[in-house]
Amino acid sequence: MPDVPSSNLRTGGQIIVDCLRLHGVNTVFCVPGESYLATLDAFYDVQEEIKLVVCRQEGGVSNMAEAWGKMTGKPGIGFVTRGPGATNASIGIHTAQQDSTPLILFIGQIARDMSEREAFQEVDYRRMFGEMTKWVAQIENAARIPEMISRAFHVATSGRPGPVVLALPEDMQTERAVADAGRSCRATQAYPGNSDMEVFRKMLADARKPLVLAGGGGWTQKACNDLTTFAEANTLPVATAFRRQDLMDNRHPCFAGVVGLGINPKLKNRLDDTDLLIVLGTQLGEIVSGGYTYFTFPKPKQTMVHIAAGVDEIDKVYQADLGINAGMAEFCAAATDLPPVDTPWSGETKAAHEDYVAFSTPAEMPGNVNYSEIISWLSDNLPEDAIITNGAGNYTVWVHRFFRYKQYGTQLAPQSGAMGYGVPSGVAAGIRHPDRVVVSFNGDGCFQMNGLEIGTAVQYGTKTIFIVVNNGMYGTIRMHQETHYPKRKSGTDLYNPDFAALARSYGAIGETVTNTSDFA
Repeated sequence: MPDVPSSNLRTGGQIIVDCLRLHGVNTVFCVPGESYLATLDAFYDVQEEIKLVVCRQEGGVSNMAEAWGKMTGKPGIGFVTRGPGATNASIGIHTAQQDSTPLILFIGQIARDMSEREAFQEVDYRRMFGEMTKWVAQIENAARIPEMISRAFHVATSGRPGPVVLALPEDMQTERAVADAGRSCRATQAYPGNSDMEVFRKMLADARKPLVLAGGGGWTQKACNDLTTFAEANTLPVATAFRRQDLMDNRHPCFAGVVGLGINPKLKNRLDDTDLLIVLGTQLGEIVSGGYTYFTFPKPKQTMVHIAAGVDEIDKVYQADLGINAGMAEFCAAATDLPPVDTPWSGETKAAHEDYVAFSTPAEMPGNVNYSEIISWLSDNLPEDAIITNGAGNYTVWVHRFFRYKQYGTQLAPQSGAMGYGVPSGVAAGIRHPDRVVVSFNGDGCFQMNGLEIGTAVQYGTKTIFIVVNNGMYGTIRMHQETHYPKRKSGTDLYNPDFAALARSYGAIGETVTNTSDFA
């Protein structure tokens, strides 16, 4: 196109990077690819403002970006190349969708004049990511980049947070255009209506055995503080959903435990017996509902209030007696303004916390390494703001049971159940918080899915501690196999490297623990 005399004339790649700066992005995770070279070149000019973290595989990119979104409440940003890069990165997109995490993934794409020809690594990302994202689009015109990126930030953070994918045709990134970036994005959340809050308070006043179940995405430190204030004022027992344990200090006398895999049987009894279940942000999916067995269909026997940032979540599976469409911060702030009610259940709240403390206290175990005692030692000795990350597998049940989380933002774990999350999330946490202790838990199978990202950790100088629980098998699958097909072991053995030596080969410190007493 002919040159237009304007100081605002830039390439598509430059406009993309300028828009990221406008929206407050200071860290981007990537694996480089020829499909977005023009944008990579634009990053060169903003090295002092945007840190470009080069990962080892695109699964590491999307997992780190997802962890960043969890930590900041703002979209984590990833850049990957087309085709194989996008398919590798899809794991983090799925996690962001199931975990309600804001994330924007930019994918380099073939040139526009090559589409629909099965060009090299061509994929239609609208179809590929259509059911896995809140929005997926392709930017066809460089002049529309600010519009599309602004929308991506708004969609990713508003309502129920989640992932957005934007495809970037290679030739669009070199196209020159004049584009006004506008203003930075502000998320939009619904507020609870006064009438809903009045009905909610009356339901609470009429209850005899209430229980709060907090979870989902879109939380902030203030929202957690307000939840605690509301719970204290009404002496409410608060359980948290699977892998959202850091929404309340686990030592607080109102904390009742975790509803998820390996649930405390006494908490399960309370879930059955409650006459008012206050579902606060939690998606009532398979894990939280015990495989859709904890609640009756379509209307649970428990009186249920469901507060959700996304209106589509209300009555999605179970019919609530009261549905409130509101953001977590907005609802919790409104809840603190409600006059407290009489609390005939205060003794039950005290008992619920005592049951949690007993359940999270290690017992004697056979073998030279008592994993529960190791977790408990970490819980007692790490700083209160230490960040704990993990992937998926049986080894995580010990972490969730025996580690008592003290502050919001100290748990990074995939509600999606995706393996390979522990290492990249640990790297992202180490980059985001270089002054805090970060401990990343991994099974031996889980570690090997993204374990080479320890190279990224060393390259960027993080102080992350990676713990590998090495039992020489895919432990969760072996457990199910031995339950359903006893004595027919198949496809679950692992031949592992010397993990400590692997760490040392990257320039990290590597140690092997064979006795509980050696761990500290």
